[in-house]
Amino acid sequence: MRVMVFVKATDQSENGTASAEWVAGMMAAMGRFNDELREAGVLLMAEGLQPTSQAKRVAFDGPSRRVIDGPFAETHELVAGFWIWDVRDMDEALAWVKRCPNPMPGPSEIEIRPFN
Repeated sequence: MRVMVFVKATDQSENGTASAEWVAGMMAAMGRFNDELREAGVLLMAEGLQPTSQAKRVAFDGPSRRVIDGPFAETHELVAGFWIWDVRDMDEALAWVKRCPNPMPGPSEIEIRPFN
């Protein structure tokens, strides 16, 4: 079963206010976690995303298209990064996420969604 695992954005990930020391520690911990995923044969892809100040959205309304420049509001609805994993089932995906280092300096969320 393939799943996409979303790291939800926070105000700090969107505005880059986390300390350089914290970022370095988190990146090292996340690198170790990704190595474990890779060694277990679970990791297919992993990427962090730039803040939405670098993003564009395209709004569709019938045949018309409207480009919306970032940054976007409602940080809790945004994605800061993702993995694509190949796991046996949702229980295995949950077990891996529970082992993940907290990707943000404060409270954060990770969402798991299966592919069709």
